[in-house]
Amino acid sequence: MKKGALNSIIVILAAGLWACGGSGSGSVENTVTAPPKGVMPPPPPTSTCSLNSRQNFAFSVLSEWYLFPETLPTLVNPASYTSVSDYIDALTATARSQGRDRYFTYITSIQEENAYFSSGTAAGFGMRLSYQGGRLFVIEALEGGAALASGIDRGTEIGGIGNVSSNIRSVADILAAQGSVGISSALGPNTVGTSRVLRITDTSGTRNVTLVKAQYEISPLSTRYGIKIIDNGGGQLVGYINMRTFISTANNQLRTAFADFRAQGITNFVIDFRYNGGGLVSTAELMGDLLGGNRASSDIFSVTRFRASKSSENETRRFAPQSQSVSPIKIAFISTNATASASELVMASFAPFLGANAALIGSNSYGKPVGQIALDLTACDDRIRVVAFAKENAAGQGDYFSGLAGTMRSTCAAADDITRPLGDPQEASLRTALDFVAGRSCTPIALAQSAQSTASRTERRVLPAPTNASPAQRDVPGLF
Repeated sequence: MKKGALNSIIVILAAGLWACGGSGSGSVENTVTAPPKGVMPPPPPTSTCSLNSRQNFAFSVLSEWYLFPETLPTLVNPASYTSVSDYIDALTATARSQGRDRYFTYITSIQEENAYFSSGTAAGFGMRLSYQGGRLFVIEALEGGAALASGIDRGTEIGGIGNVSSNIRSVADILAAQGSVGISSALGPNTVGTSRVLRITDTSGTRNVTLVKAQYEISPLSTRYGIKIIDNGGGQLVGYINMRTFISTANNQLRTAFADFRAQGITNFVIDFRYNGGGLVSTAELMGDLLGGNRASSDIFSVTRFRASKSSENETRRFAPQSQSVSPIKIAFISTNATASASELVMASFAPFLGANAALIGSNSYGKPVGQIALDLTACDDRIRVVAFAKENAAGQGDYFSGLAGTMRSTCAAADDITRPLGDPQEASLRTALDFVAGRSCTPIALAQSAQSTASRTERRVLPAPTNASPAQRDVPGLF
């Protein structure tokens, strides 16, 4: 970004769509040790971390940077709220009701977020969950987590949850009584050492498994299926990337993968963003550069626009091809309602250049064309993630709050088939993506079934919302 107030801020594009506080589509890449010019300084150290002082800091951040200042209420008494989070929710209620800030502005921990964005550090069981029709399934198990180590993987059904075997409650009962919030509560806090007994069913039958939450590091690209070269028949090789999240440890993984694709002359790609909730803008820009070998240095990747009073921070970011860059003829992007923010930025940025040769495969994306910056109250470990900017592609397309299905010229509807591993060429979404690349016809995604529509919620796979989401859970939807 330009030098100025933001020269020491981390910018992210992350959704945080699964918690009662969300993340946005941009994050700033260094912590701010002091508020930038114009932001009300925090109170003296003796009172810095009182609730009122923390609320005042949050208010000052939103007052100066919030992308939708006209929606901020003139009279909200901070004394009426017992937490900073609830106070922020009150300040952003109008924009939220308009669908422009769906819990994308929130408070989080500086230390926890830095650990996540720099190394993928998380605490939990290391699995991603979804429920559909009153049943709970594992949609992905992450390397290094307790779930995969215990034999739990994609397609496993969780039928019950308990602290011990004797008090297991069925998932059906939990959902009936409390909804998805009950699932989050039953799985326990994000505390290392938290133990739960799960009644699971997979190809080996039904059994109880005890899992203990531990700290592990999320690999942005799976070591099992994150990078593949797929033979699509007729001598056509397709480069496949399954990207979980946009964090800095993805950078070298992406460079290595695309260097291999380039060396093998691959020009057709499937980019699997199906559960990618976003993350660092800088990593999204790198991915765009690596896919932009046939883009000129004058071609626009994205345009960043702040509120009128911060227009000096607006930026046009152009493609910067790398030594590892490839030159795509076709790209199939796999998407679901959990695909948001930085992943949407990458997809939207190629729409003006590839036209009908860039396709959205699966189901409509979430719809988050806005991003956040971070301002810190360091003494309190408080980071305010505030929606501060909007993103547009080279064609000026940026108002995709209802998902990208209406922006991409080509779309193909496909199921998220959890009976097959991710990266399996016969899995429904990947099979459809490979068919698109090969030039075969498909059924378009119905625009009426937007990512947020009531009608689609009865049919789609829904990822449980953590009660108190960690930074990893905001950007890796369904993570526990």
